[in-house]
Amino acid sequence: MRPLRIALTGGIASGKSLVADMFAQLGAPVIDTDIIARQVVAPGQPALDEIRERFGEEIIDAVGELDRRKLRQRIFLDPEARTDLENILHPRIGSETLRQAGLAGGNYQLIVVPLLVGSKLLELVDRVLVVDCDEETQIRRLLARDSETIEQARRMLEAQSTREERLDIADDVISNDGSLRETRDQVLRLHESYILLAERR
Repeated sequence: MRPLRIALTGGIASGKSLVADMFAQLGAPVIDTDIIARQVVAPGQPALDEIRERFGEEIIDAVGELDRRKLRQRIFLDPEARTDLENILHPRIGSETLRQAGLAGGNYQLIVVPLLVGSKLLELVDRVLVVDCDEETQIRRLLARDSETIEQARRMLEAQSTREERLDIADDVISNDGSLRETRDQVLRLHESYILLAERR
């Protein structure tokens, strides 16, 4: 029987990577679709050629790699452009995610999917874990992490699913508004729970 698959999601700057790292330290295999998304647009990959054709040479940097910041600015201002990009990337990301999950093993696996609401990857997992925090915390972290303007940070939040939509699909929630210790305690409780769930399948 395959491992229990847990989708880990949350809004931008909610702390998904932090939580994923905590699970990884406990021995859980982690498949990160953000990393996969970078792999499928590496120089020489067909997806990069399709993106260049759709969005133009200006989103390719001087060494031939995708300028993610420029592309992000484009798609957050243009819903049609975002849909076109998703049509190029999502099928490739989905198939590579399944391939890596098939090789990863473990009692349970975490599949990190930032944009899970409405994604076909929902059909591939057994549970959904949402890392949650309030929007003002997200904005504060975005400003500190990416040097975005507050207007751009708010646009980035608005372009994603809402907090309510994420919580609506959650089986489990980690609140990441508090201290590192509080977050780690929640991770430990869920780690033990997931091991039990995996054994009972």
